[in-house]
Amino acid sequence: MKAVFTTLSQERHKMGKMKTLNNKITLNLNSDAEVSVKGFIAPIEHTAGNFHRKWDALANLRAAEPEQQYSAAVFRDFLPAEAVSVGECWEIKQAGVQELLEQLHPKPSLEMRAEMYGLEECKGFRACLRAYSDQFVDIVFRIHAEFALTDGWFTPSQFAGHLIIDRAQETIVFFLMHVPAGTLNFDVNWETILEGWDAPRWITDGGYCSQMELRSGTQDVLQDTEFTETITQEEAERLLIQQFYKSQRINWVSLEEALRMTQAQQKPVHVISLDGPLTDEAC
Repeated sequence: MKAVFTTLSQERHKMGKMKTLNNKITLNLNSDAEVSVKGFIAPIEHTAGNFHRKWDALANLRAAEPEQQYSAAVFRDFLPAEAVSVGECWEIKQAGVQELLEQLHPKPSLEMRAEMYGLEECKGFRACLRAYSDQFVDIVFRIHAEFALTDGWFTPSQFAGHLIIDRAQETIVFFLMHVPAGTLNFDVNWETILEGWDAPRWITDGGYCSQMELRSGTQDVLQDTEFTETITQEEAERLLIQQFYKSQRINWVSLEEALRMTQAQQKPVHVISLDGPLTDEAC
């Protein structure tokens, strides 16, 4: 099968549709193509302090544009500038991300106000080549961004993403940018006056939104695809999270395993309790 794929790759190269060089591939999109993207923001289901009931900007948070047409050129910002191999990560350009997020909310911010907290590592937007065949490319990406609301900020845990490209046609067959489900999947900061306060103050909360996403096409196109090279979705996500958080480069073990290790090695366990995750920007 390897020889067959090499032959097909060389033929495509002659046609100018794709290139395969030493297990690296280059990607492009047809600028004349258009992509219809649907945007969804479901009503906030839960916040610990009932902010979604008390704060109008949060209670009324909905997608700015339920559906919008884009030039495929916008999605070029998600592609690598050079040839890449499976498992390789690269930085996504900011312009395309900004334009797409404006479909969800007119005031997205990609800066994450990181300077306020000294947390530069949470900023950014990166992609990873998960798999490719002669016909399709599967790209997984992760984006950190937030929205400026009236009197505050809305910070999703992350935007997880998936981009599938038809290599021969140089068109997008599936696109998804969404906030994954979780017990809490967003953080909010609200500047307000509560009873007894003489001036506005910042207060924070966390909550759950069942659907916040941009979507185009269907992922089913990959159902019967046999990839030339591939890694699992979990492996790709792991490679991406390590691009953002140094803590994820540690070889963590479960508490049960740590207790077994401490008995075997006769060493103490240093326990730290956290009230938030180390893997995203949720509260």
